[in-house]
Amino acid sequence: MELIIISGLSGAGKSRVAAVLEDMDFYCVDNMPVSMMPRFAELCLDTRGKYERVALVTDVRALEDISEFFAALDEMREMNCEIRILYVEAEVETIVKRYKETRRRHPLDVGFSGLEDAVLAEIKRLSPLRARVDEIIDTTGLTLGKLQRMLFTRMEGQESNKALNVNIKSFGFKHGIPIEADLMFDVRFMPNPHYIAELQAKTGLEAEVKEYVFAHEQSAEFFQKLCNMMDFLLPHYIEEGKRYLVVCIGCTGGRHRSVAISETLMEHLSKNGYPVDCVHRDIEKGQL
Repeated sequence: MELIIISGLSGAGKSRVAAVLEDMDFYCVDNMPVSMMPRFAELCLDTRGKYERVALVTDVRALEDISEFFAALDEMREMNCEIRILYVEAEVETIVKRYKETRRRHPLDVGFSGLEDAVLAEIKRLSPLRARVDEIIDTTGLTLGKLQRMLFTRMEGQESNKALNVNIKSFGFKHGIPIEADLMFDVRFMPNPHYIAELQAKTGLEAEVKEYVFAHEQSAEFFQKLCNMMDFLLPHYIEEGKRYLVVCIGCTGGRHRSVAISETLMEHLSKNGYPVDCVHRDIEKGQL
């Protein structure tokens, strides 16, 4: 079992790191007491593969006795858990600013003696842990997108487009516009296979319909421009921290042109390494 321990400074972004790992199919638990970690790991192992990737978040409140924490790690390693410790930190000034913006109380700011003193005290208390971690993540100045790419690189071993999941949906305008669309494209300007007798009963999933759609110059040119636009946009969406993108492509009935374009776009994005699926909302709703 792969087990990630997320710790570090309060206000540095431990919960944000856990959220990104959750999107990477880790089962995440926040504020796990140290004494419970070995028992929890044992329960996960007993599921026989159901929980193969687990992340536990712990903070300074649970780490008063660092030796207890290291003893728990040793116990879990004896269970054959592959453990990595991520230590999340940021500059003192950045953490103080974040606390002021959220108006939350730092866990070591007893009696409101001062935020900066509390952060410095936490750094000192956690220094033995920091010296023994596997990865240090400094979130000072990091956007969510940069944090996602950093974690995908470190967890998966290489930079990946998997930080963004793309859902392509074909539809027919006569059945209504999908309300979940992030991007929408209208392909009703393309020649309609419905008016070709031998294609009328077929759908855009079939080779004859696809060949007809892409045989026309305007269709091929549009698709090339669409691919160029998606190749430009998707890295920028990742940069901004977007995790899911819904791209809707519509024709009149949702059976021919939109289906053919959607399927071919899915192939293009898959080749570029993006997790992508394709749904044809109106393909079974009858002919135009």
